[in-house]
Amino acid sequence: MSELSFLGLPGEIAVRARAHLGEGAEALLRGDPWELLRVPGVRPAQADRFALSVLPSADPQDLRRGRALVEFLLAEAARRGDTALPGEEVVKALRGLRIADPVAAVQAALDEARVMLFHLEPEFPDGADWADGAGGAGGADGDIDELPDAQEWLALARYGLAEEAVSEGVQRLAATAPPIEAGPDAPEHGEAARQALFHGVSVVAGPPGSEDGLIADLRALEPFLPVPVTVAAVTATAAARHEGAVSLHRLLEAREGLGGLGYARGEQWPLEPGVVVVTGAEALDVELAAALVEACPDDAHLVLAGDPGGLASYRPGRVLADLVEAQAVPVTPAPPEDGPLTELCEGVRAGVLRRVEAPGREVVVVPAADGREAAHRVGQLLADSIPRVLGIAARDVQVLTPGPAGTAALNTALKARLNPGPGVCGGFDAGDRVVVAVPFAEAAAGETGTVAEASPDGLTVEFPDAVVRVPAASLPRLRAGWAIPVQQAVGTRWPAVVAVFPGSGELSGPLVLTAVTRALEHLSVVTAAGPALAEAVADFGPLKRKTRLVSLFF
Repeated sequence: MSELSFLGLPGEIAVRARAHLGEGAEALLRGDPWELLRVPGVRPAQADRFALSVLPSADPQDLRRGRALVEFLLAEAARRGDTALPGEEVVKALRGLRIADPVAAVQAALDEARVMLFHLEPEFPDGADWADGAGGAGGADGDIDELPDAQEWLALARYGLAEEAVSEGVQRLAATAPPIEAGPDAPEHGEAARQALFHGVSVVAGPPGSEDGLIADLRALEPFLPVPVTVAAVTATAAARHEGAVSLHRLLEAREGLGGLGYARGEQWPLEPGVVVVTGAEALDVELAAALVEACPDDAHLVLAGDPGGLASYRPGRVLADLVEAQAVPVTPAPPEDGPLTELCEGVRAGVLRRVEAPGREVVVVPAADGREAAHRVGQLLADSIPRVLGIAARDVQVLTPGPAGTAALNTALKARLNPGPGVCGGFDAGDRVVVAVPFAEAAAGETGTVAEASPDGLTVEFPDAVVRVPAASLPRLRAGWAIPVQQAVGTRWPAVVAVFPGSGELSGPLVLTAVTRALEHLSVVTAAGPALAEAVADFGPLKRKTRLVSLFF
């Protein structure tokens, strides 16, 4: 029995604690049992029970507990996609967790430097002339009697610093990158390409696939430019759509070290000068965006092409949508493609779930009575209907679900139907589909692949641009990938998609939009949600996240 289990931790939590806190986990937790809250999935009540087992006289007002709860609240917010929280929101939550002096708890967290404090300047009412004392705050002599106070926000240091780096990097490129002149006889090109060549950073905003015209223009222009054009995407699966494109993982040269995953490319070893186009840029989380802009030299031109109207990144931040909202860089709208898929998607964007004519079976709707029947229908589509009728192999079909809830059960059912086996290594067999949950140096989070070999010692997984040996000890970095949450599919598309809405789980317009825009050629919608699906689409509105990036441009 391990010492962690001896201390009263259940076996599963003990394993996670050692993996997350390192080899010194036992000593660390003996000295501060509330450090257990840094382990994903551990709740405050569990940490408190553990603290009592280690320190029988543990006090709820112990500053170590308060400090850990501040970090816990910010980490929970990060799992929802937020990069920061208003200080008053954190204080209120601390009171609900029996912290009598929340300010002292926050200060203790700041002292540890894993949490940072930021001041956001207030937004002034439109039309208010503060210099003249307008807006009700000025005195008779025109002086301002009282300005609104700056709001205090708290962030985990990693996300706070990343947002600062994104803002500084974007402003640096906008100020330093000179216009790129195309040579004589250069072909005609559209507005998005003109903006890309003139500005250090620009955005092309439109539905997935609408960036194709920009890429075609830049490829045609490349022989007439003094610098190369590089196209990158968030996954190798997404990059495979464009000839010569690479994943951001490859572009930035991901490396694994003692501190986890990092990138060789950066300020000390930047990318070559040129035009860098990132497709599916809505999938950029704040840390990946920070790494990207830091790797761009002063004379690089960065183009972010994506859909700010769908779901944001799987991890914290909403970088593309924030840049558009802040009007920090030029934004060129891109028109959607034609066809039944586009008609359906643009209807969802407008808040209407339309019936579309699809003579080529580009869109098929499959109703189901409940979640169990929905799973059965999905198995039929993958095993028979889509390969037989459309000629699209099952390996090119991705099943998407509204969220993690129910995904595991659907994966179990699909494995039993499509690739039954004993699960020789952690439940996986050769032929199984997997998705990366925690990135490897060779494969980014969200990358899907197929198990080529399986043994009790580990797996060999084939990804679109790499073959990775995954030892049994590293299996927690993988998940079954027959079906994945829509949130994990942001930025990537597949030849065919089966979007499953089983009748449970939270639905939203952006979630439905992201699901239906993942398909390149065919979309099957399997729904047991009844009218709830149309109601979610009708209530279409952006899903806000709490971030600071917009404020950093003012």
